[in-house]
Amino acid sequence: MPTLQQITPSLYQISLGVVNAFIIKDGDDDLTLVDTGYKGSLPRIFSAIKQGGYKPAAIKRMILTHAHPDHAGSAAAIKAELGIPLLAHQQEAPLLNEGHSGNSPISCSPGIINWLIFSLFIKRGASTIDPVHVDDRLNHLDMVPIAGGLQVIHTPGHSTGHIALLLKREGILIAGDLCANVAGLDLSTVYENRTLALKSILEVATFHFDKAVFGHGRPLKQQANQQLNAKFGPMYHRQNIL
Repeated sequence: MPTLQQITPSLYQISLGVVNAFIIKDGDDDLTLVDTGYKGSLPRIFSAIKQGGYKPAAIKRMILTHAHPDHAGSAAAIKAELGIPLLAHQQEAPLLNEGHSGNSPISCSPGIINWLIFSLFIKRGASTIDPVHVDDRLNHLDMVPIAGGLQVIHTPGHSTGHIALLLKREGILIAGDLCANVAGLDLSTVYENRTLALKSILEVATFHFDKAVFGHGRPLKQQANQQLNAKFGPMYHRQNIL
């Protein structure tokens, strides 16, 4: 069963197989859940929280980085179970409210691993989620008042309303699917607009953070903003030249 992996004093990662969810601890018993995995992930998330010594009722709010089924699939079930508010970017909120997982078309990123993931999990996967009401609509640079300040960074490209979240006090970025770190730092498997996503990555890299966690893959534990800039800057410039 999944467990809570502590990344920083306030941030924990829950591995749900091919995708990660995150818990932010604020004080002794106030938890925020970031992303929810595929539909049916509620028992695994709650089990991880219990094994970490907390009660699921300590989850006071949910934040979704975007509406894709591997990140928002269990949001409706968890909201119904706990009766907690859901926060998401204002451009992603209509999709979540209506049960749409995203906008089409999407394109697969280069590389055999991305092609395999796209073919096995995305191409034949669900294109809808259970509708879930967004209580608070977030905007770029909003600050959620938890754990010393959680800053919202609008990062369109993977989806129109995709957001990354910066836990400022601890210098760690929750990147969602802005990019991935599965077999090394690289592009996410799919994007609605890859050029816009690369621009978003480089804009995020101007913020101050030393660590980063991802919807898919392992954390970066040092110089994360510099690593993003070094990896994706050349990609962005090549794409613009071409």
